[in-house]
Amino acid sequence: MILVGASVFVVYTAAAVGGVLLLQWLVANPPDPVFLSVVFLSVTVLGGYIAYKRGLVYAVASIDTLRVTPERAPELYRRLERLCLRMDVSQPVLLVADFELPNALSVGGPTEGAVILDQDLLDMLTLDELEGILAHELAHLEGMDAFINTLAITGGRILASVAFLALSPFIIFLAGIDRATAWLAGDPDRQTLGLAAVFQRAVGLAIALLLSVLTLLFLAYSRRQEFVADRRAAEVSGRPLALARALVKIHRVTEPRRELRSLLYVHDDESQRNRWLSTHPPLDDRVDRLVALSETDAGGPKLREIRPDSLA
Repeated sequence: MILVGASVFVVYTAAAVGGVLLLQWLVANPPDPVFLSVVFLSVTVLGGYIAYKRGLVYAVASIDTLRVTPERAPELYRRLERLCLRMDVSQPVLLVADFELPNALSVGGPTEGAVILDQDLLDMLTLDELEGILAHELAHLEGMDAFINTLAITGGRILASVAFLALSPFIIFLAGIDRATAWLAGDPDRQTLGLAAVFQRAVGLAIALLLSVLTLLFLAYSRRQEFVADRRAAEVSGRPLALARALVKIHRVTEPRRELRSLLYVHDDESQRNRWLSTHPPLDDRVDRLVALSETDAGGPKLREIRPDSLA
């Protein structure tokens, strides 16, 4: 056991030293920053594209949808066609699904996409309000928001993986100490928490804190995307108050969601207490901006007329 323990320690130490030497060589001979940037961007884009496609397949496959044809909803399609002509986006496939709660989402990009509406929206919203929701989802397609979000998530994960790899030689060395001492103690199968596990948990905690900061930045950007999509929808539809009324109606019957598709929904309002952890900005902020756009353009009605607590 002493011989095996010593051998294990030598092997682990050799691997750790090799990793440290490689890190030292990289520090002494740093790659060209431009080359590193190109490699990082290439890996991020490739990985993000694969994750984006897989995510879209999963999102669509997990929803039981029914395609809406122009014959079944001619006026809605006329408005959709008119919006697409005003925007840099091809006409998407229009689908209806049962989300259990009224909501809408868009998948894809400006040249190939789909807009999925909950079937209850067709009953609870007017045509003007549906047009506002469609314009909002088209704005997400036009801005390739889903793809950009996937790239951001992929880039954060790659950075976390690089940080973990940079510290892996130290984890290997401590793991060698743990395994060697276990053999020397005559108990090679012991499962006690060793130095390597403690250090690995500390590294994991540090990386988790880094990812938390990146996540907060990402969520802030996601909320900004919603404001941009609202403004673009108001611009192309010419009816900012219709979109505001639609958001208020959806808010009244929609509970906050936390799932894979939450970034795609038109509405994911959180309580003020958790607003920094929400993918969407507070409803009041969105309504305020839409009403301001209306008043700027055509002197629209006062904000209290479409507040959630006063909507009939």
